[in-house]
Amino acid sequence: MADDQTAQEIAEACAASMWERDGVCRDFGLSLDRVAPGEAVLSMTVTDRMTNGHGIAHGGLVFTLADAAFGYASNTRDQRTVAQHCAITFIQAASVGDRLTATALERSLAGRSGIYDVTVTDQTGRTVAEFRGHSRTVAGAILPGADSGQGAR
Repeated sequence: MADDQTAQEIAEACAASMWERDGVCRDFGLSLDRVAPGEAVLSMTVTDRMTNGHGIAHGGLVFTLADAAFGYASNTRDQRTVAQHCAITFIQAASVGDRLTATALERSLAGRSGIYDVTVTDQTGRTVAEFRGHSRTVAGAILPGADSGQGAR
């Protein structure tokens, strides 16, 4: 990571680097709408192939969207960070055609541990789910040629 890069530039570079290798997000039609240090916004449109036996958005795909936002938010500082624990509460069902947006915000960052809250809303702003993720920084950097000190923050 270059010393003259701003925190926003580093966050954007990390997201771009991760997106290149993120087949799940691309295959499910997710879009990375915004990233900033400790924050990320991703979205997707629910298709008929994303529904469960009740004809509503499959909870696993809503979880995938929230988890992806958590992943991008927690990897904005050029230090490889993974999920340690996460939980989701489904509030309302989503239907085919709904545009879901997951907004991830960093709540706490201490040493190698972080806590992130993700709210998933539909196109009307109605809350579909609330997700909390606990992160753990591990060895290595995200950007090519960088070394972030083996996971220390």
